[in-house]
Amino acid sequence: MGTTAKKENMSDNCFYFYILQCNDDSYYVGHTDDLEKRLSDHQMGRFEGYTSTRLPVKLVYSESFGSRDEAWVAEQKVKKWTRRKKEVLIRLGFLGFKKLNT
Repeated sequence: MGTTAKKENMSDNCFYFYILQCNDDSYYVGHTDDLEKRLSDHQMGRFEGYTSTRLPVKLVYSESFGSRDEAWVAEQKVKKWTRRKKEVLIRLGFLGFKKLNT
């Protein structure tokens, strides 16, 4: 996959886990049901907090899930990871990451 963002086909029944790279080179992890709108909202500084003070942001990874709960679980899990572990995920995706750890 490289270092470019993985963009899934967007449909009405998908929920997304995503990672943004901020202007200060830090990562922000989130989930949403509308990835394009959420990215635009982050870029426009519509969310007070972490990303609004680190603009611009860039989508570096996204993965679709069948339910909001699955996307939220992925977000909560990855938020606790080290920067290095997040970068492996960005490069390989969840399946590649799992293969590395087996």
